[in-house]
Amino acid sequence: MSPPHGRIVEGVFAINKPPSISSAQVIRNLQRVFNSSTLFAPWLEHERTVRNQESYHQRKRRRDKRLQVKIGHGGTLDPMATGVLIMGVGKGTKQLQSFLECTKTYEATVLFGAATDSYDIIGKVLRTARYDHITRPRVVQALQKFRGKIMQRPPIYSALKIDGKRLYEYAREGKDAPREIKERPVEVEELEILEWLEPGTHSYSLPKEEAEPESKEVAEKVLHIGEATSAPTTNGVSASQQEFLVSSAKRKRSLDETEDEAITQKKPSLVRDGADSENVVSRDDQHPKSGSSLVSDLEVSESASTSESRPPAPELADEGPPAVKLRMTVTSGFYVRSLAHDLGEAVGSLACMSALVRVRQGVYELGRNVLAYEDINKGEDVWGSKVEALIAAGENNEAVGLLEGRTVDETL
Repeated sequence: MSPPHGRIVEGVFAINKPPSISSAQVIRNLQRVFNSSTLFAPWLEHERTVRNQESYHQRKRRRDKRLQVKIGHGGTLDPMATGVLIMGVGKGTKQLQSFLECTKTYEATVLFGAATDSYDIIGKVLRTARYDHITRPRVVQALQKFRGKIMQRPPIYSALKIDGKRLYEYAREGKDAPREIKERPVEVEELEILEWLEPGTHSYSLPKEEAEPESKEVAEKVLHIGEATSAPTTNGVSASQQEFLVSSAKRKRSLDETEDEAITQKKPSLVRDGADSENVVSRDDQHPKSGSSLVSDLEVSESASTSESRPPAPELADEGPPAVKLRMTVTSGFYVRSLAHDLGEAVGSLACMSALVRVRQGVYELGRNVLAYEDINKGEDVWGSKVEALIAAGENNEAVGLLEGRTVDETL
C-alpha cells in the first residue's frame, strides 16, 4: 500500500451547533465541506486505497458505498438547542462513546403554563395550567428536590429504545410504547437560577398548536402528564378555579366599596378567564361558558345594591407566564426537557423548555475550545487551520482551554 500524500488528519473536535438544525444535519453539512477540502484529502486517499484492497464480500457488507469523510457526533442536541457538539473524524469516531458518558453543563430556560408532547415549545400542547401563583421563591424551593441523585422519566420524544424501537418512533406513529417508560437514576451535580423572568419581561410564548386527542391520551397515560395538577370539577369548573373566581369577585367588591359613595355603581365587569382563571385545562376549554356563568352569578349576588352610573372596573391584562433560566451540571442520561416538565408540576402548574444551550461537555467549553459554526461557511482558509489545531490539541490532551486557556483564534 503506497502512503497517502500529506498527513492524515483525524480525531476529535467540538463545534457550536446553531439552532433550527439537527445534529445529523450538522454531520451532513461538515461532510459536504470536508469531502472537497485539502485538509482531509489525504484521509480520503487513504480510505480509497483501503477499500480497493477489500474482498468482494467486505465491499458488499459495507453499508455506505460512498467515499466520504467519516464523521460522527458524541451526543445529540435537539434541533432547537445550541452549543457544544463533539465531532469525531475518522478514527476519532471510536472515541465518541467516552463523551457520551462524561458530565455536561447546560443553560436552559423553563416557561411555565403548559405541557407539550415533546416537553419543549416545539411540541404540541397537551394541557395548560394557571401560573399566576408562581414566584421565584416557590421555584427556588422546588429546585431542592432536583439536586443530587434523583430518579427521572425520559420524554417519549427521545432516542431511547424499547424492544429495538426508539421512543420517538412510537410517538410519531401515535402508538403506545409496549411498556411504561420507567424512571431512571441520574445525578445533578449543580443546579442554580441564573435569571428569574417576570411575566411581560421576556419574549418567550407558549405554543399554540394542540396535540390530537389520541396523542393526548397516549401522553397522559405513558408520561403521567397532569397527575400532579389535575383537580375535581363542578359543572366543568375546577375547585381551584371556583376559589379564584370567588376571590376575584370579592376583590372587585372591596374596590367598589372604597369609591365615592355618592356615585352609583354598575355591575362589575367579568373577570378575565383563560389560563389565569383555570387550574389545568385543555386548550379548547380556556374560555369555559360555565366559568363565565359562575362569575356572572357571583357578581350579581355581590352587587345587588349597585346602580348603573359607574363605568366598569378595568380588566387586568395578562402579561403571559413567568420563566426561569437555569444552569445545571448533570451526568449521562439526563434530560433537560424532563427537568422542565417536572419543575412545572413541582410548583403546582405545568412547564416546558423554551431554550437550551450546552455550554460544556467533558473538556470542551463554549468560548474556549469550540469551533464557531459560521466559520465552516467562510472557506477552508478560515476553518482549516482551526479544525487542525483543535484535533491536534485533543490528541495531545491539551483540549482543556486549548493550550493554557487560550481560545481557538488566539492560538492561531
